[in-house]
This record gives sequence, structure tokens and C-alpha cells, in this order.
Amino acid sequence: MTLSLAFATAALLAAQPSNLPPNHPPVPPGTQASPALPGASNGMPEGHPPMTGSGAGSNGLPEGHPPMTGSEGATPSETGAMPQGHPPMSGTGRAPPTAEELLKQLDSTEGLRKRDKTFEIASSLGKLYYTNGRTADAVPYFLQAEEKAIATRKLYLEQRKKLGKQAVPTAEEAGCGFTPETAVEAMGKVAEERAKKGDTAGAVACARAALEPVLDVELLRGNALYLTGDTEGALLVYGRVLEVAPTNEEALFSRSAVLYETKGEDVKALQAAHDGFEALLAVHPDSPRAGLARQLSQFAEETAKAGGREKWKLARAEERRIRRSQPMAAGGPAGMGGPMAGATGQPAGGTGKDGMPVLTQEMIDAVENTERTPELEAGLAKLVEEGEEHLARGRYEDALGVYRRVVPFQPNNGRAKAGMAWAMVGLGRPMGDRIWGVAVNSDAAAVEKLGDTLQAKGDAKGAKALWAKLLSTVPDYPNKAALQAKAGQ
Repeated sequence: MTLSLAFATAALLAAQPSNLPPNHPPVPPGTQASPALPGASNGMPEGHPPMTGSGAGSNGLPEGHPPMTGSEGATPSETGAMPQGHPPMSGTGRAPPTAEELLKQLDSTEGLRKRDKTFEIASSLGKLYYTNGRTADAVPYFLQAEEKAIATRKLYLEQRKKLGKQAVPTAEEAGCGFTPETAVEAMGKVAEERAKKGDTAGAVACARAALEPVLDVELLRGNALYLTGDTEGALLVYGRVLEVAPTNEEALFSRSAVLYETKGEDVKALQAAHDGFEALLAVHPDSPRAGLARQLSQFAEETAKAGGREKWKLARAEERRIRRSQPMAAGGPAGMGGPMAGATGQPAGGTGKDGMPVLTQEMIDAVENTERTPELEAGLAKLVEEGEEHLARGRYEDALGVYRRVVPFQPNNGRAKAGMAWAMVGLGRPMGDRIWGVAVNSDAAAVEKLGDTLQAKGDAKGAKALWAKLLSTVPDYPNKAALQAKAGQ
């Protein structure tokens, strides 16, 4: 709960006519208050409990208020002192209320939702409910906030179309004169005046700046709708954000994720999800969500090509059936022998001499029968990234442990095999060169790319050592000159 939010809410509540004394905190409906009234006996309403600490004067208190004590019977309003046990007050003279206190007071305020509000107050109320888990209650206030910018949105879209391919200046470049304290509605009026004067670029710049906080509110409303089960409404709201800001990271990811999750049999929607994820990756390649977006983009594309999620599941099931029907190699099915079979290749379970897992038939069946869900695939991709981080820090044993969890599920994952091979080489295991040869022969490009990853993560020495070993292993490596340059040879 921020002070600005608390003060904005208090201002809204204080806007209702009241017969309370100046600076008296708001009193919920149904609570009898007793302002100081001329002619009242001792300033107290009829039936008020007696005041202690020598007679109360003309300062009235609500019914049931605890007795006031103090120097010479003075009330706090006379001395500035707080009642006994009252929390310390800040320089504002009043401690900000907690979120729980504000929500309780808001809930008891009659007609609050229908009362006219500024964008700032309506959005603050919506955020208060939203951040405290009351998403359904937040939606009406978000809508009220957005309504204050309907004309500005319309103006922006019209003027943006009129501007054409011309670059949009920033609000500072256009001289809009906005400050962080400028209200949304005031910014909208500035944009409107620019448009009337024929300043298209200025109108677009000022209107776009005015819509920035509105887009934030729309994103929250989209999330709130999704959380309350209205996925169609959420998609529409995310689309509204993208109409104004086509590269908005949050809207691109959220819309694509909802499409992928809820439109599993709609090929067109799945393709739109894929396109949205790809747009995010193109514009925000360093986003914390880039890895997940890349994985979901692939899943969406594969599902669309299969004709829908059910067909995709059937295709995966058929792939597993075919793998199970293939002849068993020592230590596992096709693609799971070699390194995964351990030093001896004996399917006895446990760990081989070189620290590699030896798979039992039960373990093989468990892996083969595991459904390849998007969640599993995303988790495996995350593990590969974790393994590369261990390699870059020289934690070869930790990296090997990670790759052991990936390779049984993805025996043809060149990136994972390259990482496993380099971990074994780094540990000096006898099987290291053999596994390295398997990785290089199956996907040498993945091995070279692992060097790029190590260098990007700060392990330049390890990267050069890897490239040098790759050159010695494959003397006729394609594009050898470029690899030699990277290896410093």
C-alpha cells in the first residue's frame, strides 16, 4: 500500500458530504458520529458515555468512543497528543491505513462504484482490489478508469493513421509539457488541442503519452478477466493494448499464452499464438520470458501443423509406440545406449564406473511412457540452460547431474549431448573422449555452439579449449577458418 494510493482513496471518500468536524477520519455508513454541535450539553450527543480525566469540552466523539485522557482533561484536538496506545503519526499527522483497512472502508461506502472518479482514483481503487486478490472487484474500477481515456484512444488511432509511416516523436520531443503529476485527462486535452491546430505528429505523441498508464490498467484488467475465467474477454483486452502498442511485451506474451492454452483445437489461433511469441522474441530478445516464449512458440507451431492438440497427442503416442517396438540396444532402446548405458552397458541399474546412470528396464519403460507435455519439454529446456551455467562456472559434476536428467527423455538433443560430453571431459573421466566423439559425430554444430554459450557466460578460456578440441577431433571441420579464429589458432 503506497501513500499516494492511500491519499487518493481517502480523497475520494472525503468527497462525500459529511457533518463530521474538519479533519475527522471517514466514518462508515451506519456508524453514529457526534460532531461538536452548538447548544449540546458538554458538546456530547444525548446518551454519550461520560468522559474521564475531568469534563470533556465541546469536542464531540462518536458513540462508544473510548474515554479520552490527557493533561488537564484536554482532548487530542487541543494538545495534538494521541490517545494512549495510538500508533506513532508521521509528518502528515495521520498514519496511512493498511490495505485491509482501506478495503473494509471501501466495501462499506455506499454508492462508491457509481460515483464519478478521475482516472487516477479509479485505477488506484482497481489496483488496490487487484493486488489483494479480489480480481472480480477490480474490474469495474479498471473499466471506469479506461472510460476516461476513450476519446484520447480514438484520437490517437485516427491521428496515427493520418501520420502514416512517419516516425512518432516522444512527448518530450513534441513539447507536450507533461510531468509525472499531469493527469491522464489533462494530457488527453493537450493532444486534442494539438490535433485541432493540425499538429498531427504532436497530437500522436501527446495522446500516446496519455495512453501509457491506460495500457497498464488494460493489461491488469485482461489479467483479472483471465483469472476470473473470462478468457475471451481477456483476449479482447490484450488485443486492445496491441492495437495501440503492437510491441508491448506483456500483451504479446499474455495473448499468445492464452491462445495456446485455451484454443488447442483452433489451428488459426495456434498460429496466431506462434506469431505472437515470435514477435516478442524479435522485439524483446533479452526478455526474462524469452526462453519460455521460444519453447511455447515451437509447441504452438507443432500443434498447429498437427491439426490441433488432440492430433498432436496422438502423433506423440504413435512415436512412443514405434520407439518401444524397435530392437533394444545394450542398456536401453535405440538412442539410449552408449553413454546412458554406463561403462559396461549392463542394464543393472545404479551408476557405472564413469558416474553415468545404468538404466533398468523399469526405468526405460517409465521414460518411454511419460507423456511429452509442453510443461515437461519446457522443464527439460530449463535444465539444459542450468547445465550450461554449471559448465561455464566449472561445476562439471553439477552439470553432469543435470544432463543425466535430460538425456533419457531427449536422447537426440544435440545441445544436451554436447554439454554432457564437455562435462565428462572436464571431469577427466575415462569415458569422456568416447562420449565426446559421439556428441561430435551426431551434431558437431551443437558442440561448436556450446562454445559460444560458454563464452557468452564469461568462460572464454573454456570456450577456446572446447573449440580447440573440436578442431583436433574433426580436422576437416566445415568453415574451419572461422572456428580457428574463435579458438585463437
